[in-house]
Amino acid sequence: MKKAPLVAIPLVLFLLLVVFLFKGLFSDPRELDSQVKDKTLPSFSLPDLMKPDITYTPDDFKGKVTILNVWGVWCVTCAVEMPFLTELKNEENVHIVGLYFDQDLDPDFGTKTLTRVQQEVIEMLGRYGNPYAFNIFDVYRDTSLDLGVTGAPEHFVIDADGIIRMHHIGDINERVWNNKIGPLYKALVAEAMSGEVNQISTKGTM
Repeated sequence: MKKAPLVAIPLVLFLLLVVFLFKGLFSDPRELDSQVKDKTLPSFSLPDLMKPDITYTPDDFKGKVTILNVWGVWCVTCAVEMPFLTELKNEENVHIVGLYFDQDLDPDFGTKTLTRVQQEVIEMLGRYGNPYAFNIFDVYRDTSLDLGVTGAPEHFVIDADGIIRMHHIGDINERVWNNKIGPLYKALVAEAMSGEVNQISTKGTM
């Protein structure tokens, strides 16, 4: 009788393993909690991809709701989503900023020159549309790593206070926009506008 619990241990472990694998099989990796959600953007100081004399920091994201899009010319899915992102920019005035990194560029050894990277970007944007207000060049990919980026495309919805409110892995298409990202983006824009109105009203009563 005393041996019964010992015999049951392998069965219990097997059942736990089955439950773990079952959850992994049917879970959506795009829905995993992000390590940076509800946190401010990590510190960085990075150049503009096309105008390297311009430098961006997290302060440049304050005051306007932004979708930060991690992408590269090497990313096939990025090309697929680009026409829809461009449509969002042109028709719905969605503010999209690119965080660009290049797999073939080695800043230390010059595998690919910056001029060549810029030319490839110009060609891709000319072919599929340009949804970006500007592109930040993540030269050493440090910022992408700080954000927990695992590939491209990935997107971060950032509110007007510079806080990351959503991390979406994968492309943005019409379904994803209407059901997931769009409602949050629009709510944050409305929230930011309401805050501005309140500030103006407060100043008017002083």
